[in-house]
Amino acid sequence: MFDYETLKIIWWLLVGVLLIGFAIMDGHDIGVCTLLPFVGKNDEERRIIVTTVGAHWEGNQVWFITAGGALFAAWPMVYATAFSGFYWAMMAVLWAMFFRPVGFKYRNMIKDQRWRNSWDWGLFIGSFVPAVVFGVAFGNLFLGVPFSFDSNLLSTYTGTFWQLLNPFAILCGLVSAALLTMQGGTFLAHRTLGIIQERTIRYTTLSAIALVIMFVGAGFWIQAMDGYVITSAVDKGGFPNVLGKEVALQSGGWMTNFATYPWAWAFPVLGVVMPLITVVLLRMGQTLASFITSSITVLSVIMTAGVALFPFVIPSSTHPNASLTAWDSVSSHLTLMVMLYAVVIFIPLIVMYTSWAYSIMRGKVTAAYMRENSESGY
Repeated sequence: MFDYETLKIIWWLLVGVLLIGFAIMDGHDIGVCTLLPFVGKNDEERRIIVTTVGAHWEGNQVWFITAGGALFAAWPMVYATAFSGFYWAMMAVLWAMFFRPVGFKYRNMIKDQRWRNSWDWGLFIGSFVPAVVFGVAFGNLFLGVPFSFDSNLLSTYTGTFWQLLNPFAILCGLVSAALLTMQGGTFLAHRTLGIIQERTIRYTTLSAIALVIMFVGAGFWIQAMDGYVITSAVDKGGFPNVLGKEVALQSGGWMTNFATYPWAWAFPVLGVVMPLITVVLLRMGQTLASFITSSITVLSVIMTAGVALFPFVIPSSTHPNASLTAWDSVSSHLTLMVMLYAVVIFIPLIVMYTSWAYSIMRGKVTAAYMRENSESGY
């Protein structure tokens, strides 16, 4: 139905859609748990906060799992290189995320304040750390990842975990944390009332302002750094050949796509404007609208990074010609086509089921509700 080149572009977009879906859906419960120790001042308030996402967080993980599966099937070389190069970063994410299922399930099992406080901070760690590490990983893509291939196309990573924690990557990590905290804050404000909602709006406002400042700062930083550019002809519809291209570092290279496609500037502009609109809507009491504008912010920030990087997926700082791109790190035409059929069927099902679940369990979580469900709630 589609030629190979078109399928490669479709799957670049689909992987982006899955990452955006993960950041919007799982991102808001990550943000809620990041705010948990600060917005909730006593056990009852914290139970209300946890309950707003307790029924949905496992379902939201579907986006994370699906994105990982799609990465493995559509971009196998990217999957292999990323999971070996970012091994310790991935392990840090997994170790931190262990606190989330245990925290949600165990928090209310013992009526002891120290027990519950410990799990509250566990939920914070299991949310804040992954948010930062995801951003750090994206930041390192702009700097290049130290890996290369041998004659058998076996990738070798020559960096260390600590090299990932460079100033630019840490800035990107903080952008990610602020973004997801804002996303979670808008959701929490929509599901709560009174003093919890007031505190949430205050912290969400701070997160949105911090996001705008750091996002703009990261943009200027990227504009000033050397970016990767393909300098040879590429057969976009041909058989993938990772080493069959020439890549060079050029000043302002990451801005090439924005110069070629001026419409792409809409993404960074929205990434700056939408958080400010989110704050205004929150303070007007339009919590659902603020969640929508926050979600548009998530889309805009991720697409800004995606457009800047395209067609690169993982640039190599060790051997630039070995950089993985959307043209040469993909599976076969047949695999991409079969997977496309699966996506067309299952993504709408996921969206419909998720919409139904949120519709059934909509409404405000109040102190009265928690008292009525003191034994069975979170």
